[in-house]
Amino acid sequence: MFLWTAFLVGFIGSAHCAGMCGPIALALPLRSDNWAHRVAGGLIYNSGRIITYMLLGAVFGLLGKGLHMAGFQLWASVIVGAMMIAFVVIPLLFKQLPSVNTVFEGYSSRLMGGFRKLFRNGSYPSLFGIGLLNGILPCGLVYVAVAGALNTGGVSSGVIYMALFGAGTIPVMLAVSLAGTMISLKLRVLINKLSPYVIVILGVLIILRGLSLGIPYISPKAEALTPVVEKAHSCCHPK
Repeated sequence: MFLWTAFLVGFIGSAHCAGMCGPIALALPLRSDNWAHRVAGGLIYNSGRIITYMLLGAVFGLLGKGLHMAGFQLWASVIVGAMMIAFVVIPLLFKQLPSVNTVFEGYSSRLMGGFRKLFRNGSYPSLFGIGLLNGILPCGLVYVAVAGALNTGGVSSGVIYMALFGAGTIPVMLAVSLAGTMISLKLRVLINKLSPYVIVILGVLIILRGLSLGIPYISPKAEALTPVVEKAHSCCHPK
């Protein structure tokens, strides 16, 4: 799995994050009397988001490891790549379908109660807690990243993948939390336009990797999709 793609997904898709989570970032109870404290508060909030992403990476990396041990990793790669492309294409073809936020509206409402309690307190632990909750808000971009973590095939690699994804979102999200005007509308529009293309390209790369076409670095040759357990059994019990 190309771990560097995680940072790219986060960075390019951060305009989407700014649109979805911007109101939360702008409303953070940051101290206004000291710029250094504001920056520290913004970083603590974003670190909370990344911790949640890393936990998701551990869970889905473990799931991906199970797929790898069963010998289905390459098929999983093709499916994940197809899902990433579908995430972009389906909303364009079927605009009447409900959005991710609409589907999980009840879940988001319950999370808002937790946000309100934390927003009443401007302490650093509260900012960290807001970040932790923010990380589990329904978000299509996070689902794309989680799919990538699943395809890493390991707990540690899944954690690293999601950490890099979160790091990619920090520049824009930190700027939004400090001063939304630091990001021009034109730049946000441009990044929003680029995001779908980047996700589709990454989806194609992941599919090519799963197809094992023998293309160096892009689609390296791999063994046939025979379950690992079955291979071990045949090695220990030759016919």
